[in-house]
Amino acid sequence: MLLVAREWLNDFEGQLTIFPDDNPNSILHINHCTFGGVYYCFFYDLISSIQEYMGFKELCHPILSDLVIMRIFEPASKLRSLELLENYFGITRQRKTFYKAASNWLTLKDDIEARVIDFAKKTYSFDFELIFYDVTTLYFETFEEDDLRKNGFSKDNKSQQPQILIALMVSKEGYPIGYEVFSGNTFEGKTIMPTIKSLISKHTITLFTVVADAAMISSANIKELINNKLNYIVGARLGNVTGDLIDQIDKELKREEGHTIRIGTELGDLICSYSAVRYRKDKYEMEKQIEKAKSVIEKKSKNRKIKFTKAINEEITINEELIQKTQKLLGIKGYYTNLDPLSADNQTIINRYHELYRVEQAFRIAKNDLQARPVFHYKEYPIKMHMLICFMALAISKHIELKTGDSIRKFITECKKVTEGRMLNHITNKEIRIKGMLTNKATEYLSLLAAPH
Repeated sequence: MLLVAREWLNDFEGQLTIFPDDNPNSILHINHCTFGGVYYCFFYDLISSIQEYMGFKELCHPILSDLVIMRIFEPASKLRSLELLENYFGITRQRKTFYKAASNWLTLKDDIEARVIDFAKKTYSFDFELIFYDVTTLYFETFEEDDLRKNGFSKDNKSQQPQILIALMVSKEGYPIGYEVFSGNTFEGKTIMPTIKSLISKHTITLFTVVADAAMISSANIKELINNKLNYIVGARLGNVTGDLIDQIDKELKREEGHTIRIGTELGDLICSYSAVRYRKDKYEMEKQIEKAKSVIEKKSKNRKIKFTKAINEEITINEELIQKTQKLLGIKGYYTNLDPLSADNQTIINRYHELYRVEQAFRIAKNDLQARPVFHYKEYPIKMHMLICFMALAISKHIELKTGDSIRKFITECKKVTEGRMLNHITNKEIRIKGMLTNKATEYLSLLAAPH
């Protein structure tokens, strides 16, 4: 009140102050923090409530929960995140406590995945009947390899830098339900069976169908899936099938938009579909590669890795057989499955396969929004701990996107509009918190995401 009275006298009476050192902050002053005393406690409290509802809070050390929040809010190194916790939320965490607590966090992986699956069952009616599987690579800012960080085929175009391979499983909504970490030189096809077997061993599963692209599946993998009584929908590499099978596809499949056929093979039923759009794309790519092959032959280049060429007596020539084979498959996409046609017709199989983009969406959130890569850790334990934090953050982020219909970036931007100011009363030495009004969007988020009681 004294401060208000002084301001009134200065503004309306024009009286000179008798206190030459008068300073409004002598009674109240804004605590030092980012953006002049502004905290984002609405965001922190809302994410904390989601973690509690998902079962993370009772499992995890408070610092682990806070690092997950920071991974969503502003991705940074673990130590930098501890600093930002104080800047953005007014929460102080000690480095010593972090180092001590982090030593056993990896033991929580199975329990955290179990909580995520329970949450998916409760919130999205997840039942293991349909799982989408894919892998990606995360590179390191180094050129030194070890047992885990290996050079391999990079999806980030960082072939000169070591990497790790991340296998991810998501539900039909794109909600993550599990992950595994492999060394960077692991062949993609060798990841799917260990990952699926690990998942099945931990949970009681009656119905199970895995959807994966062609790179994940070999004939050995398909036979193992069948032996384990697991269903599958996988992309087929038609260029690798026998000439007789290609002739059968060419003969039976009508070149009409959306037309499909189903052929029994030793790898399951092969479903083929035709698309005019795919035909134009395939034809353009084929003609471009043929022109490149002709150019190589004319220049008498010794490059033998050009498609549609072959060597005869050390002379490079056009591979007419391959061209004819490719022409027969223009516009055709193939899929293998062991699902009965009565339970899943051709179009159902195709539609489910096309939903593999949901895994790509999850990877995009992890890589771009959560900045899971590049990885700056150099030892196996902190690398895997980093992936655990990213997985937890991904589960929360995807839940937010599914419930709100907004991207996680837009969600954060809207939450930042609700701030909290903190001031210290020098007379009472008490902190005064002034909470900002909720925006309409923040109120909507709260209604959609607040944990039920």
